[in-house]
Amino acid sequence: RALVSVMAVNNETGVVQPVHDIAELCRRHGATFHCDAVQAAGKMPLQIGETGADLLTLSAHKLGGPQGIGALIRKSGIPLAAQLRGGSQEFGLRAGTENTAAIAGFGAAARAVKSAPAAAGLHVDLEKRLRDACPQAIIFGAAAKRVGTTTCIAVPGVPAETLIIALDLDGFAVSAGSACSSGRIAQSHVLAAMGVDPAIARCTIRISSGWQTRPEDLVSFAEAWTRIVSRARSRAAA
Repeated sequence: RALVSVMAVNNETGVVQPVHDIAELCRRHGATFHCDAVQAAGKMPLQIGETGADLLTLSAHKLGGPQGIGALIRKSGIPLAAQLRGGSQEFGLRAGTENTAAIAGFGAAARAVKSAPAAAGLHVDLEKRLRDACPQAIIFGAAAKRVGTTTCIAVPGVPAETLIIALDLDGFAVSAGSACSSGRIAQSHVLAAMGVDPAIARCTIRISSGWQTRPEDLVSFAEAWTRIVSRARSRAAA
């Protein structure tokens, strides 16, 4: 039996994937559908029945919970082989003593985010500020449905490493849309799959809001980003 695994939300662009349609295709062709909902939980309404997934995974640290604990939700009747044998823990699927402290922390984080989910429009104002400051900026997935806590943005001619270092000095931690290996920055496979020009991809950073992020934090970030981009572009033009 085939297994299809798809993210509910892309971790680099924040674009929401059509998981319900994918689930329908999987049912039609007899495949099991697994949905990686790590980036979706707490940022958009999420019910396993509505996604149509047979299996769905979550991670506590994306909700403000402890690292190293996650959850696998499965529909009744979906067979799974034991990951570790030797005991009856986890319904016989994973032997060994459960990490009860992390499990409790996961539960507390889930309850907290359910009562106060991430603000859906948190990045709408941010992106407007960034575009007003630099109309040449490119926001990937801007026309698609996205979660309101992720912005993937490039300013042509301003390398990602320049922004990352300067923003870090101003107290803001952002990520490049690419992976670092042996001191060399490689293009993001996500942007490559989207057909993005490698020169633009190398200028891309990802801005993500967490469970503690406040609107005023993003205003301060926009001001710092504007100063840094303006300075970098002025130097490039000199």
